[in-house]
Amino acid sequence: MTTEKVNHHKLVRKFAAIGPYLRGEKSNESIYFFDCLAVCASAKAAPEKREFWGWWLTLTAEDEQRFELHYQLGFYNAAGQWQRQEVPKKHEEEVIRTLRDFYEKLGGCLESLSLGIRPSPALGERHPLSVA
Repeated sequence: MTTEKVNHHKLVRKFAAIGPYLRGEKSNESIYFFDCLAVCASAKAAPEKREFWGWWLTLTAEDEQRFELHYQLGFYNAAGQWQRQEVPKKHEEEVIRTLRDFYEKLGGCLESLSLGIRPSPALGERHPLSVA
């Protein structure tokens, strides 16, 4: 997504200012990758071996003015890979809270740039952000 109004580099700066969610190495001009390690699943493990419950999210440019959002909840393993897994009930509230907090910040960021966002149809009608 490159326009005179908002180019890739400006978007990266704005997204990085939201917090430690943007993964620049997994992003490019048409798709932006974000994630959050919300709850540590293995606090006793060495820091580099810790695993987490959380979420990952992609923003895909649909056109010059709008993005499609898709996210998944799951498990971040010691190998540094996301796996789609059901989040245990005891951690679900915190994972959803961090996702909603991020979504609110992301929405404000995009709105300030006069850019729109819509959920991916793949998320269905009922998902945690549908009531955010």
